[in-house]
Amino acid sequence: MDQLRRYSAPRSNGHVVARHEDLDRLYGLLDDLKIRLGGPRLLRESQGSPGFPSRGVYFFFEAGEHRADGRTPRVVRVGTHAISMGSKTTLWNRLSQHRGTLSGSLARGGNHRGSIFRLHVGAALLQRRPVEFLSARGSWGIGNNADRSTKQVEYELERAVSDYIGVVPYLWVPVDDEPGKASDRGRIERNCIALLSNARKLAIDPASPEWLGRHAARAAIRESGLWNVNHVYESDDPNALSTLAAYIQQVEPMRA
Repeated sequence: MDQLRRYSAPRSNGHVVARHEDLDRLYGLLDDLKIRLGGPRLLRESQGSPGFPSRGVYFFFEAGEHRADGRTPRVVRVGTHAISMGSKTTLWNRLSQHRGTLSGSLARGGNHRGSIFRLHVGAALLQRRPVEFLSARGSWGIGNNADRSTKQVEYELERAVSDYIGVVPYLWVPVDDEPGKASDRGRIERNCIALLSNARKLAIDPASPEWLGRHAARAAIRESGLWNVNHVYESDDPNALSTLAAYIQQVEPMRA
């Protein structure tokens, strides 16, 4: 309870000051989560081992992306899953879709049509390295399915996306509530994105000049500094951080 009270302090007057405080509060919670989990994981090294929660919220970071202090890793994406009523998607299902394939004829590739994160990263790579991935330009992001010949054309770009995403460190917090728009998972995701986003706001903890997302096809990504599109133009409810804090406190700390 002491931890929850610490991160439930009232906000100061002034929107910018209050947002600074709420961001500090969020990153303090993530520091606590990191300790409890024994550190972040890399997607390319993750297998969804036994004990991994069925439902939760994840936070992605990237090498070279820091807060304004130059030390604290900056969140670059917040996500969850199974928001629609009746959805059966698990947290690991979603993370593995982002990670891509490990074996098979198109090993180390993936399916950007099944992962919006892969779609956005690939589109940014197309913009940054257009000659290298020219063959995929005509089909990337088009349609919900692709035949084998299209997948072959897109394979090199899918591999580049997997290489990029594979070294993304991430944290997760178990939130095992029922799917639905009113779920705590959806509320935490929505409000963390809105808080972290710099879109149409005074920039706090902006993306580095080298961040790949600056080449994203979607303005929402370029403006927000996040690999998110939904909720980046919304206002956050700081009370959602208390909900996040309560779930983090339920995570059993890793034993040395």
